[in-house]
Amino acid sequence: EGISLAEQGAIAKEFLQGLLASMDIKADVSVRELDEETVEISVNATPPTELGVLVGPRGTTLQALQEVTRTVVQSKSPSRTDRILVDVAQYRERRVAALGRFAQQVALDVIETGEERALEPMSAADRKAVHDALTENEAVVTRSEGEDPRRFVVVAPA
Repeated sequence: EGISLAEQGAIAKEFLQGLLASMDIKADVSVRELDEETVEISVNATPPTELGVLVGPRGTTLQALQEVTRTVVQSKSPSRTDRILVDVAQYRERRVAALGRFAQQVALDVIETGEERALEPMSAADRKAVHDALTENEAVVTRSEGEDPRRFVVVAPA
């Protein structure tokens, strides 16, 4: 028996509030349960300009922040924890949308040329966004290849 999803969210929120305070960043931290085993902790500020330090280049700092937050929650839970996502200034939402647009453009190129295209290496979350964006496009198929951290998506004609 572990701690509830709500308790995990509260621990993560408290940790992030303390981190922000120590960095002298004024921001709101909110918790939202996405499903029965996923909680999202959102950090937002108006204006969001000083939150860029928490996102980092291509979301790398945000990924690390999420891992540290998950580790803090796991240290307080006697058994397994659920999925904990951290988002800063809606970065993840904007990233998924941008990757979706990019994937659609790549799909058009693949359909036009008839040649598969390998994308640059990306994180598991980014690969999932590309796969999800093209799942309904019956003219192309996607697959992941390579080994982490150099794993990438290939878009090929169906």
